[in-house]
Amino acid sequence: MPSETISILRLSLGWCGPCKLLGPRLETIIGGKGEKVHLAKVDIDNVSDLALDYGVSAVPSVLAVKDGKVVDKFVGLQEESRIEAFVNRLIGE
Repeated sequence: MPSETISILRLSLGWCGPCKLLGPRLETIIGGKGEKVHLAKVDIDNVSDLALDYGVSAVPSVLAVKDGKVVDKFVGLQEESRIEAFVNRLIGE
């Protein structure tokens, strides 16, 4: 059965400066969306196979996953307004 929930994977590295800045922005925006979207934080130093599986070559990388498939993504630090538009587009707002 298809899910209505979007999962957003934030793939980063613990020592990455832009990753540290992006994290709170994503958490704030996604936190305000209720159960429509869930955030998973992945340190690819610990789970490098996942980065390989998704073809991640730069961090931070943000992948939107629905029903096991990547439906959208972005790479790099983004302004809050762009992140909000990304999330809203995913959940149809």
